[in-house]
Amino acid sequence: MASRTIADVSEECPTCGRTTTHHVGLEILVESAQEENAQFSREPYRVSECHVCGDRRSTRMNNA
Repeated sequence: MASRTIADVSEECPTCGRTTTHHVGLEILVESAQEENAQFSREPYRVSECHVCGDRRSTRMNNA
């Protein structure tokens, strides 16, 4: 599923080793490998992609 950019934010990039601008957005990912239960295993992730090096990181928003 494609992510939707919510904002461009300055944050630390572990790959660049400095603060750079990142596209930050939200993406809903399916966590189940079984198709029959996939509709119940969707979770929101914060996705951040560096403008400089292209490093992409995602963090699960709901750790229930």
